[in-house]
Amino acid sequence: MRPTGVRTGRVGRVGRWVARARLSSLRTTFTVSFAAVAAAVTVLVGFLSYDAAARLVRVDQQTVFEGVVQDLLDEVRRNPLEPADFATAGADGGPRGELVRPSGTVVQVLGPDGSVVDRGRTPLPVDAADRPIAAAQSAGRLVEHRDVDVGDDVYRVATVSLGGGRGAVQVAQEFSGTEDLLRDLQQRTVLLVGAVVTAAGLFGWWLARRITSRLVRLAGAAEDVARTGRLGIQVPFAGYDEVARLGRSFDRMLGRLAQSEDDQRRLVQDAGHELRTPLTSLRTNISILRRIDELPPAVREELVDDLAQESRELTDLVNELVALAAGQSDTEPPRRVTLGDLADDVAVAARRRTGRTVTVRVAGDTVVDGRPAALQRAMSNLVDNAAKFDRGGSGPIELVVTRADRDTVRVEVLDRGPGIAQEDLDRVFDRFYRAPDARSLPGSGLGLSIVREVAAAHGGEPFAGRRKGGGSATGFTVAG
Repeated sequence: MRPTGVRTGRVGRVGRWVARARLSSLRTTFTVSFAAVAAAVTVLVGFLSYDAAARLVRVDQQTVFEGVVQDLLDEVRRNPLEPADFATAGADGGPRGELVRPSGTVVQVLGPDGSVVDRGRTPLPVDAADRPIAAAQSAGRLVEHRDVDVGDDVYRVATVSLGGGRGAVQVAQEFSGTEDLLRDLQQRTVLLVGAVVTAAGLFGWWLARRITSRLVRLAGAAEDVARTGRLGIQVPFAGYDEVARLGRSFDRMLGRLAQSEDDQRRLVQDAGHELRTPLTSLRTNISILRRIDELPPAVREELVDDLAQESRELTDLVNELVALAAGQSDTEPPRRVTLGDLADDVAVAARRRTGRTVTVRVAGDTVVDGRPAALQRAMSNLVDNAAKFDRGGSGPIELVVTRADRDTVRVEVLDRGPGIAQEDLDRVFDRFYRAPDARSLPGSGLGLSIVREVAAAHGGEPFAGRRKGGGSATGFTVAG
């Protein structure tokens, strides 16, 4: 026994470890998923924001530079200007100042031969395309914009002719500063995305822990049930969400299992108690059969009658136990049943079996949803019970089926027997209960308990009472 216990303990520990691992996996999956969604959204928003900002900054700077070049073209085309007009000394008030002030443009003046006659704050390169422009006779000729490297910076340069072979003016706008700004913005965006993803992961872990903590407790309760076999374990649940509903359902399931287990235990105990008496009597009579030749004929006949009676009682007890167990786990599918028709069938069988007069009265619509075999067995038990106790046959047994209200059909059996004692009314439907004045009669005390089981299975309840004028009134209701 000890090795088995050890194996069971190890299996229990392994089961708990596997369950926790699965819950941890669920928590990890939830956290990773939350972080992944946050990362995808943040990266997408960050990329679109950066791209839009970079596009706007570049377009804006390009527009400003194009505006400066266009202003220079208009100026040299309107007025014949000399290189000296763009000299550094006159920058504050001359054309050079008009170019520099709006955007910090770099201005460099070329002579007719393409040589630099006045450098700006940043020397600009002069290539072969700029010299013909400086010697051009028409004003406003333009060398297309190009990007050049000046030291560590990048400039966009345009060269405009002054006309008449007087030289040219180079204007340039620094673009590397803008790119540095955008690069810094890009780094900040990446850092922000990383921070958001980290925060989302931490929040997702906290949220997953909060959500799965109740699942962990519920899994622990299930593991305790599986390990100990005890169904009375308290199941923790709170709230009204899906996890709480699962906890409530699990708690109700354990409650029903515990009730079923208790019912089975009581059934076995009661059945063992009731079977002990007829089996003991049978064993005694069988032992006497060994000396049957020594017995007088009258005693022999009495012994055989006792054996036949006890075997019938034992058979009835076993049959009713089987019927009761079948009633608890009946697999017969429910369907539309007319209780009035079932009552007619029960009355015909009872007349043939007992020889008693059984009348049927039906009032109203008696159609319900139920299991025909179980309902018919319950009616038969009521009629048989009435026939057994009304031994004098002082009146017919009445089987009455009526529509009590819109949702209930009532089945009642009336007899004119001795009736049920007041102190027995609350116990006649208990298993194996037999009233003191009925213990000498055949029976097991299971017939009416089967009626209670059938009534409960059909949404109703049994009832019993004393009939006015003598006799008893027993029956049950059915939801319908």
